[in-house]
Amino acid sequence: MKTKKIKHIDGGVCAPNGFFASGIRAGIKKSKKDIAIIFSEIPAFAAGVFTQSATVAACVTLNQKQLKRSRTAQAILVNSGNANACTGKRGMLNAKQSVTAVADALGIKESNVLTASTGVIGQFLPMEKMISGINDAAKHLRNDGNSDAAEGICTTDTFPKEYAIEIEIGGATVRIGGMAKGSGMIAPNMATMLAFITTDARISYGALKKAFAEANNMSFNRITVDGDTSTNDMSLILANGKAENVEIREGTSDYRKFYAALEHMLIHLSKLIVKDGEGATKFVEITVCGAKSKQDAELACRTICNSPLVKTAIHGEDANWGRILAAAGRSGIHFNPDTTEIYFDELRILGKNYDISFSEENAKKILQQKEITVTVNLNSGKHSATFWTCDLSAEYVRINGSYRS
Repeated sequence: MKTKKIKHIDGGVCAPNGFFASGIRAGIKKSKKDIAIIFSEIPAFAAGVFTQSATVAACVTLNQKQLKRSRTAQAILVNSGNANACTGKRGMLNAKQSVTAVADALGIKESNVLTASTGVIGQFLPMEKMISGINDAAKHLRNDGNSDAAEGICTTDTFPKEYAIEIEIGGATVRIGGMAKGSGMIAPNMATMLAFITTDARISYGALKKAFAEANNMSFNRITVDGDTSTNDMSLILANGKAENVEIREGTSDYRKFYAALEHMLIHLSKLIVKDGEGATKFVEITVCGAKSKQDAELACRTICNSPLVKTAIHGEDANWGRILAAAGRSGIHFNPDTTEIYFDELRILGKNYDISFSEENAKKILQQKEITVTVNLNSGKHSATFWTCDLSAEYVRINGSYRS
């Protein structure tokens, strides 16, 4: 469902009523902000989607336990510069100590605190800096602190990623705000590196969980930078009901309207992550259509997006359609290559029966653009899927060859 009346507003995670945020420098990183807190003035329904990796950070395990114990949360703590992953019992103890520090600083229950970390794997959290930073961040919470918070969660990101929108539901104005971080290790099997969403919508717990899971699948699960998945991937949402709209329930027109807005929010943040891909120079939207099933369309699209050969060809501005067709062929789906068509924007570079009567010059002009669309029509059915990716450059190797230094 498309909602025409989605309005972009300022404020990021602080745009919805009753939310505050802060971002400060605690010294975890060599420079720049590295601790952020999002706070709801009242307990909010909370839902999360987490990495499917078998190697998970302490924050992922802790949040999963927290959300099983309680349907509500009131604060999200995020630190950057240290993933607190692969740190064993000490890492879990440090994560719990951080939760306690947030609860004490804000005067709320520990069960209402969620936490996230991002950065280098295998290093212990510097707890003196963490506790001091948490207390400092709690003192600096503001209803316009969203940009500071968005900065505080960045690692190799070249810019903070935040967005806010509002819609009308049952005569009430409902707002949704969000921020995300991610630049590398992006090929999520759940969500993204980190994403945090706030809303003042009054919505049932079941409706919130369902909408959030489905919107993640249509957004963060459809992006890739480098085909890698992290230990800390998570996406969290808080809904505090301060908009005072009639409660949104599954199966209603209000639910469909809220879902459309939420999906719009998550897709926008997803695209920002891809555009900020490590070393990326081009943003690429890839659609596979004419597939026999939804699963076939998604599998082919994901395989093409993750192909280093496809991504390097796009970086080199080479109309190498063979790499795209080869990626679809190894995806595991069944289709007829003889009837497949491939387009760059509106230019057909591969027709049925391997017709390649296209202008190399026009293809080059398209590939020189910063944003490119690629369409692969399998002509085998009625299903389609769209994913977002970027090119792969030598700069990606440089960035990740010295990540810890």
